[in-house]
Amino acid sequence: MCNAGSIGRSRGTLVPCISWLAPAGCGNSGSERAKKREAFACVQAAEMVVSVPNLASHESGIKQFAVEIKNLVFQWPGRNGFRLSIPDFRVQRGERVFLQGASGSGKSTLLGLLGGVLVPQPCRLRVLDTDLTALSSGARDRFRVDHLGFLFQQFNLVPYLSVRENVLLPCRFSRLRRQRALETVNSSGTAPGQPDALGRSADHLLARFGLGAALARQPANALSVGQQQRVAAARALIGHPELIIADEPTSALDADRQAEFLDVLLERCADESVTLIFVSHDERLAGHFTRRIHLNEISHHTE
Repeated sequence: MCNAGSIGRSRGTLVPCISWLAPAGCGNSGSERAKKREAFACVQAAEMVVSVPNLASHESGIKQFAVEIKNLVFQWPGRNGFRLSIPDFRVQRGERVFLQGASGSGKSTLLGLLGGVLVPQPCRLRVLDTDLTALSSGARDRFRVDHLGFLFQQFNLVPYLSVRENVLLPCRFSRLRRQRALETVNSSGTAPGQPDALGRSADHLLARFGLGAALARQPANALSVGQQQRVAAARALIGHPELIIADEPTSALDADRQAEFLDVLLERCADESVTLIFVSHDERLAGHFTRRIHLNEISHHTE
């Protein structure tokens, strides 16, 4: 579940859920009812802010690389702060990459850089043909919610929202994701203008992960661990983001649930030509992916 707050050097959580784009102060109310009202107020505020053009489509044609890094250096603040250096790294569009590395090797730091949550020293850092180093903080936020889906180790669901409401959060923050989700509904025979068309898009995606309509109305904290992870995956995928970044998303699942979850996630990514960067310590999962990379092969780091 999500505990909103500022991002620090925690390697386990990349960025809090409701605070991806929400204004400062969201999530501080006391009662559950007040929290829910505040969450939707934050959503409405974000909808007014996130109204910029598609930052990843300023050039025509399909680009070869989803991620392109050259001479990247990032150091956490402090005299002895962790320092990550990546001379050269590329991920082709549509690849499904399994990224492994020891604890403290910089995996979550790299994901934070790819998501625009962290800012490196001057370098070449292009994600979906967008130069993240050239964007302001607000523009990186907008780019992230429009084009990237995140899967977290601890799921980061909002406990006082329903399953469906959790899945729809990216669509509340991003008009582009909302439009794409409605287009999916339209292609399945439901007109976007019909009542609750967006909710039907969430239900359709949840059904692909084996979660029925009755569960969609339940609060997120009423579900089992395995069900919560599938909700988090549906949230990451709704609105057709071009890149999914997954940080240890199967660590809380047993072997059978891991295999089931991966099968559905990889099928959805393949169907929609989504690039997937999947971090895990579990080497047994590597065979499911098109490329396996150890972080030490592409980086240098110092404590």
